[in-house]
Amino acid sequence: MPRMVVDNETSLVSEHYAVIYAPRQDRKRFPENCVEIHTTLDEAIEASDPDNHRHPAKVYGPSRSSEGLMLYYLIHWL
Repeated sequence: MPRMVVDNETSLVSEHYAVIYAPRQDRKRFPENCVEIHTTLDEAIEASDPDNHRHPAKVYGPSRSSEGLMLYYLIHWL
């Protein structure tokens, strides 16, 4: 993943706990329709379902891509 610049003065792009639909866990960025944001770590873990490819993670975003998509960048899998 390219190093993301974090601006602590704004809340436009920030870190979140999430559940990501990911059949393969080797990707580093995900479109917003594959990401479900959760308030806490416990909520993300509880909402996960690895058997159906829904994995808990910590992500950074959303950020608009050059193609116009809103993306979340993987920080790490939980």
